Amino acid sequence: MNAKRKLLAEPTHSANGTGTGQLAAARFRRALVTGCVALQAALLTACAARFDNAPQNQPITAEFIAQSAQARGIVGSNTIGLSLSGGGLRAAAFSFGVLQALTAAGDPAADLFDELTFISSVSGGSLTAAYIALHGRDGMQHFRARVLDADLERDLRLSLFSPVNLSRLLAGGVNDRSNLAATLDADIFHGATFADLYRRNKPDVWINATDLYNRTPFPFIPPVFQGLCSDLSQLRVSEAVAASMAVPLVFTPVVLKTFSNDCLTPLPPNMDTMLADDGSVTAGIVASTARAIRNYRDPQRMRYVKLADGGLTDNQGLASILIARAVSGTRYGPMREDDIVRLRRMLFLIVDAGRPPSGDWALQRDGPPGLDVGIAAADAAIDSATRLSAAAFRTMTVEWRDSMIRHRCSLTEAQVRRYLPADKVWRCDDVTFFVGTISAESLGPERAARLRDMPTRLSLPRADVDAAIDAGRDAALANSALRAYLADRIARP
Repeated sequence: MNAKRKLLAEPTHSANGTGTGQLAAARFRRALVTGCVALQAALLTACAARFDNAPQNQPITAEFIAQSAQARGIVGSNTIGLSLSGGGLRAAAFSFGVLQALTAAGDPAADLFDELTFISSVSGGSLTAAYIALHGRDGMQHFRARVLDADLERDLRLSLFSPVNLSRLLAGGVNDRSNLAATLDADIFHGATFADLYRRNKPDVWINATDLYNRTPFPFIPPVFQGLCSDLSQLRVSEAVAASMAVPLVFTPVVLKTFSNDCLTPLPPNMDTMLADDGSVTAGIVASTARAIRNYRDPQRMRYVKLADGGLTDNQGLASILIARAVSGTRYGPMREDDIVRLRRMLFLIVDAGRPPSGDWALQRDGPPGLDVGIAAADAAIDSATRLSAAAFRTMTVEWRDSMIRHRCSLTEAQVRRYLPADKVWRCDDVTFFVGTISAESLGPERAARLRDMPTRLSLPRADVDAAIDAGRDAALANSALRAYLADRIARP
């Protein structure tokens, strides 16, 4: 019998003759009873848990429909789009570094910020997207102090040793609107609504969450809210960002109400086409989105939409763009005809602040432990969906450019001059797309590991925030697609 087995088999004795093994057993029994009592209390109180999750959206109005149909004209000859990934405050800081790169540290010849036209965002990236969309270039001056250095976890319930928190977890989520959403609204967005966001006109922002019931991406954009028969303009931006960041169980789902009795517009006329499998790379996701829109109009099927973290369906925010392109029904959608006539070059950057696989359990026969199994399984599903979306997006951009050129070349001179002045040189095939991915992995193993080791939290030490910003800026400045876009822009003004 080896020493370990002997220690387990032969308890030692204390001075009063009581075996330490017996004492340990007694302590264990007391702890077990205490734990069972706490769990029972949590289970009993779970049903009584009350959440601040009342829907904040309002029924649709004719004014909202009219405003949504108005031309915005934000696409210029040089256009930049971004998709900002999830990853908590790490992703928000990394994305901010990318935006710093677009301003080129004040170099007028390389300042591209005013060409930023569109941002699609998920989770932590939505903090950056919404704030900059609301404040524009001025927001670059105070985003660090007001957002990245803020402790967004200060009002969160984080301890699972609390029976109250455990009861809330069992009832649907530890935190609700009174925590993160309230902090975002009071301290970051100051009650701003989507009407405030749209008044700035540019960049257009799509904040992405996940519709848990339909298992589809849910972008906060006017067409989706018309499907809900709801007025997006009256909704607070903090609600959308909170939904985009609502990690399941840590947060209760953000709830929206469907207003099927208040609809002022019919369902899209191409619903049957959307539901059909046309063999394209986006057929499945388009069909599932069409089913979701149909469900929103059916009060026997859905009266409430429950939203969680957008990263559950696509952690880079590309799926909603694929859907918009597929359902537009035009050669050039989701852009408009006047957009594509003005357009000469477009740069689209996929900003990826996600974390690759980590941990040492792949080096051992045993493990991973239970919690890590759940996390790894969720990460595998999320990463798989994200990779498929990214691959489909790159394929779609090639088709989009070719289709756009075909439409441009079919226009008459009179049609072109409705959107371009007579002295503006026009070549129908003069459209170039640049697509690139920005991640810390391009910065070398040491800096990539530094970002990889940062937790996905809503509060980070200043040194981590600095490192994430620097990584985003440097990775963007070194990106080949950004450099090619800038070079082409200078060579062919």
